[in-house]
Amino acid sequence: MIETPEPTKAHFRSDVTVDLVKSAATDSDVLFAARVSTAGEQSLEEVTKDPERSKGLINYLMRDRHGSPFEHNSMTFFISAPIFVFREFMRHRVGWSYNEESGRYRELEPVFYVPGESRKLIQQGRPGKYEFVEGTPEQHALTSRAMEASYRQAYDAYQEMLAAGVAREVARAVLPVGLFSTMYATCNARSLMHFLGLRTQHELAKVPSFPQREIEMVGEQMEQHWQRLMPLTHAAFNRNGRVAP
Repeated sequence: MIETPEPTKAHFRSDVTVDLVKSAATDSDVLFAARVSTAGEQSLEEVTKDPERSKGLINYLMRDRHGSPFEHNSMTFFISAPIFVFREFMRHRVGWSYNEESGRYRELEPVFYVPGESRKLIQQGRPGKYEFVEGTPEQHALTSRAMEASYRQAYDAYQEMLAAGVAREVARAVLPVGLFSTMYATCNARSLMHFLGLRTQHELAKVPSFPQREIEMVGEQMEQHWQRLMPLTHAAFNRNGRVAP
């Protein structure tokens, strides 16, 4: 006789988290890479020089879209977000590496995404020309209630199958994309700028973007980490319309 497991208490979140795990990324990395074209081995001197003295060169490279010098650096982030965010992430392939937790090899935790009160719920307009506006308190209450009930039912079914001996890779099929997952994402400044140009809205952007709010939340946190590592490069990115070189 198979015993039905006790319902597991689900945890609901409206946030995402981004931790900078490690980095080798400074403004100097842009300068030595750029100056090798004219200085050869003497470009190694840029490694120890103050990059502030060459911020004009960084801006020139960004403005005229000489992109390769922005690739000689690396940042690794640990990201916790709903699965649907990661599925959008995987659209970004050039200059990115990913490793995500696996539902084949571990039992997935009952942590699910429910929009917070600040999340705009209502879509108005036609595709390509629509906007999101605030939802009513009743709509927010309905959204939370419906999502939480669905999540609990799905996770109870998942637990029931695991208790009956069904393989994790089969049982996970009942779980929704609102389930939280974790992954490492590694990129360089050039690939991150391309990501930010598409996945964040900003008043300085020359090219408008309309990202889903949840992936924008991830992008905003990644940008904060990057800005601290490479302030001159970040400033040039903003100054030149937030277009990746």
